[in-house]
Amino acid sequence: MDSSIHKNSVINLISNRFTSYTYEQKLEIKQLGRPTPDLKGLINKAKKGKNEYIRHFNTDYYAKHKWLCGCDIKLAVYCFPCLCFGGDISWTKTGVTHLGHLSEKIKKHENSFKHLQNEANLKKKILNCIKFCGQHNLPLRGHNEKINSNNKGVFLGVIELCKDLDVSLRSHFEDSKVFKGTSKTIQNDLLDCILLVARKQILLEIETAQFVSIIVDETTDISNMFQLVIVFRYELKGQPVERFWGFLNPDGHNAESLTSTILSEINPILKNTPNKLIAQSYDGAAVMSGQKSGVNVRVKELYPYAYYIHCYAHQLNLIMTQSISQNKEVRIFFSNLSEIPVFFSNSPQRVAVLDKLVDVRLPRAVQTRWNFNIRTVNTVYEYRNEIMECMDKIIESSQQTLTINQAGSIKRLLSDSIFIFWLSIFHKIMPHVDFLYNNVQAVNTDPVQINSSVEKFKNEISKIRNNVTDIIESVSNMPNINIKKSRLESHETMNISRKNTVLEVCDTIIVKAKDRLEFTKHLTAANLFKAEKYLEYSKTFPFQYFQCTTECYPFFDIERLKTELEVMYFRDDFRTLNGVIPTLKYIITNDMNETFREVLTLLKILITIPMTSSEAERCFSTLKRIKTCLRSTMGEERLNALTMINIENEMISNDANFNKKVIDMFSETKDRRLDF
Repeated sequence: MDSSIHKNSVINLISNRFTSYTYEQKLEIKQLGRPTPDLKGLINKAKKGKNEYIRHFNTDYYAKHKWLCGCDIKLAVYCFPCLCFGGDISWTKTGVTHLGHLSEKIKKHENSFKHLQNEANLKKKILNCIKFCGQHNLPLRGHNEKINSNNKGVFLGVIELCKDLDVSLRSHFEDSKVFKGTSKTIQNDLLDCILLVARKQILLEIETAQFVSIIVDETTDISNMFQLVIVFRYELKGQPVERFWGFLNPDGHNAESLTSTILSEINPILKNTPNKLIAQSYDGAAVMSGQKSGVNVRVKELYPYAYYIHCYAHQLNLIMTQSISQNKEVRIFFSNLSEIPVFFSNSPQRVAVLDKLVDVRLPRAVQTRWNFNIRTVNTVYEYRNEIMECMDKIIESSQQTLTINQAGSIKRLLSDSIFIFWLSIFHKIMPHVDFLYNNVQAVNTDPVQINSSVEKFKNEISKIRNNVTDIIESVSNMPNINIKKSRLESHETMNISRKNTVLEVCDTIIVKAKDRLEFTKHLTAANLFKAEKYLEYSKTFPFQYFQCTTECYPFFDIERLKTELEVMYFRDDFRTLNGVIPTLKYIITNDMNETFREVLTLLKILITIPMTSSEAERCFSTLKRIKTCLRSTMGEERLNALTMINIENEMISNDANFNKKVIDMFSETKDRRLDF
């Protein structure tokens, strides 16, 4: 190449493809920038009648359009990004020489798909490949990502597919010696940017929301790594939304450590608005909740209206099981119990043997959390002998050592006196837990019904508590039970110890039910918006519900709220609106925000609370979707980002500028500026 021709010149870039240069050469071209010669020789002459007009190129075009460059040899203007990455021939090969309507031509090129695509073509396609993997719960990486590997992972597989379909992308990967975007580091950096951009959007939504509630759950994956997941719930455009925020890794399992971890996330978000957090709900660790020193109590010290409630997404029977599993013997029992459904879920052949003996299916085991519901306990208790016979059949017919060992282990378990004892206890306890759960989740539940259900539950568990001695005696008389001789020597002592443990378990369950269902005033407030009662309320104002609501949330203008409710009860148009969400939408749609200012605030509170009762309009539990996603992405780096892509896919898809925001953030990071 002629030494007088600079690497960034139009002549050079036409003759030599930019993507063929080394990193140092690309860096040099970038530092040199686009060539902007005066182009004094670029002159157009035109005649109109007898008059002759001469047009000269105006260098002000360079200042207005940062992509425009010129060539003083060809006396033409070009698009610098398109010269580097390919584009329309007139802007990359021949150049634009006709000055008539140049402004219109420039505008047309600026708006052209090709021009816009070239500026971020590669980054956008790589970003879309990453988002595709996240949206569909696909693992990014394979076991071996070398060129000749057959298992490079889904991400590189998608890249290969895109290269086959896109000539320009394939050309880049073949020619580029620097940025290809497929390295693990670049993937991680892009995922970090995706997470940050998504969280910025969530923060903007939270800032506009009047109230927020948090839903926190314990998630323990197959590697037994303890994590917390936090979800924010708030009202957005008249609808409740639940946004995944992230997984948290507390230093310990005590209340102080968990509280510190949670507050470190929510304090910067809520800033100096302590009244904004109006509900908190927890699942998992026993120290999460408690009347004296649980996490909920500590959070409420900073956020006075953050009432601890039972969330519809938390299964009460699983919560009960987790709380009593703090006892070692009970924890071992449930761990052993889980092995039985796992054994059958891994093999259709084993299930076929079970089906021949008894027409029953064990619940499918889920490895990411406890899976001990009433069906598991009942099935094993009621069909213990048949399952033992099934194990004998499998041992006789199987040729696999592992299967024989597992079947033998389960058979011994089903004849173990300690296991049978706890199986008998929970066979009596779990139906009452399940009954309480169903009552709490009922569509038309109210505080009176919940309090009545809790009282009945307490009485039933107390009956079991008082009959422990009889249960111990009946278990000892059951057939096919193996009691080791060493235990016979301390039989009486063992029974006393076991009885004390059962008493402790029963007491824990009762206390847990009381704690979790103590606050139900939000259900009382919801009674103010039952449309079928409006005619009755218009004649006799529901003072009891109203007083309970204002005591719970004293920041209302009480007189105005009462007046607004009275007006609402008298209006025929409101009587057709059944529920909180339709009422809120009706007020917003008809521009009555100021007229029903206090009612609007109360409606937003009720929408923000993850209600105990079923709401016909509520979205599918974000918490459940997170746990489903977690089963597919365990062990993946950047778990927060991958889960964010999957769970908040709709929010991300609705933001037309999401990719641009991510690419801009990525390009501005310290180590990425030179790549672009």
